[in-house]
Amino acid sequence: MNAASRLGRPARGRGALEPFADRSGAESPLSPIALPTSRGRLRGVRSAGRAPCYRFRPSSRATTARTSLRGDGRVHYCRPMAITPHIVVRDAERAVAFYREAFAAEELSRIPTPDARLMSVQLRIGDGLLHLADEFPELGVLAPPSIGGTPVVLALDVPDAEAVFTRAVAAGATVRQPLQEVFWGDLHGQLDDPFGHRWNVSQHLRDVPHDEIVAAAARAFS
Repeated sequence: MNAASRLGRPARGRGALEPFADRSGAESPLSPIALPTSRGRLRGVRSAGRAPCYRFRPSSRATTARTSLRGDGRVHYCRPMAITPHIVVRDAERAVAFYREAFAAEELSRIPTPDARLMSVQLRIGDGLLHLADEFPELGVLAPPSIGGTPVVLALDVPDAEAVFTRAVAAGATVRQPLQEVFWGDLHGQLDDPFGHRWNVSQHLRDVPHDEIVAAAARAFS
């Protein structure tokens, strides 16, 4: 049984899959292929040494999907995955104000509870999302001060680290590591915010070969 027959017959009104750009921003070149699916038609491209990937162009009733046809003839999802931090704070309302002042956060939505706590606030910081919530001790939802700190560092890659760092400190953040050029090629510093969460602020300055980074790390930790 070939790959096309494994994928099933096309159905009407569901949409179609089309090539999508790779991480460099360019669509894959080379030979177009078209395979029927149960949700439309796969239209992709093969490039040397790489399985073709596809973007589903949905109809009004379809949802977005991405797949990759691998050497075994089966279709696998290759949808890009974003990791969105969900953090807990004491006094979410005050935290929203801090992140707005420190990192130019934009509030997108909030879900209050009848007792005036915030179950969820969604913020946009740059191109990323951050969710935060008040403590709910009765549910085991606790902020860093309640559990003795945090093992997590939230990282911001910014075009002007000095400006962001200065703004965050002025808003109430505490410096853990001052801004300095580091061996992996960034201008880098670390902050604690007033709610117990730790932040890296980095600006890429230069590319450093991986073997040089490994050697420098070995010297730093020897």
